[in-house]
Amino acid sequence: MATASEAPYPASLHIDYPEHPDRLTTLFRIFTVIPIAIILGLVSGGGTNSGAQTTEGVRYSYAAGGIIFAATLLMILFRQKYPRWWFDWNYNLTKFSYRVGAYFLLLMHQYPSTDEDQAVHLDLVYPNVPVELNRWLPLVKWFLAIPHYIVLFFLGIAAAIVTVIAWFAILIAGTYPRELFDFVVGVGRWALRVQAYAILLITDRYPPFSLN
Repeated sequence: MATASEAPYPASLHIDYPEHPDRLTTLFRIFTVIPIAIILGLVSGGGTNSGAQTTEGVRYSYAAGGIIFAATLLMILFRQKYPRWWFDWNYNLTKFSYRVGAYFLLLMHQYPSTDEDQAVHLDLVYPNVPVELNRWLPLVKWFLAIPHYIVLFFLGIAAAIVTVIAWFAILIAGTYPRELFDFVVGVGRWALRVQAYAILLITDRYPPFSLN
């Protein structure tokens, strides 16, 4: 039987390699991504006070509020529970945001769907809270993850440079160099594991320092 350290991390990301990137949409990607990025912003941003007042006096929010973090932290702390619909919301919002990110970073060329996985295969494992999660750890996970934030800052800069190089490679040669593709996907995979640990709060396993 595999030990906890040997078992797969409860957050995984795989993106299908684009064999035939679309040169035309690659050329204008910074513009074509705008509509879906606006939609992502509306469902992931705050804004509980930004809604319109109706004639019945009920205020509706234009934005959904993003990842359910603080409420999840408190629920784990006081009730040792992670409501399944909260997890499902966080899971689907995370998948949607990674599809938009993959499209912007030229990792996929289908226009991002709001509900289909497409080329981005992201998985999060729903936790058995009383058994798998320490109720006090969410209070300090943000602090424990600081080394990862520092590394990801520099990896993010590198990924941005690689994406610019890939943009030229696709326009000139019609292909995304596989080594560059794997690097950018690896950075996304690393970021997802840190997010699963410190923000989504689905695991107490410290994220590995690895692109794999």
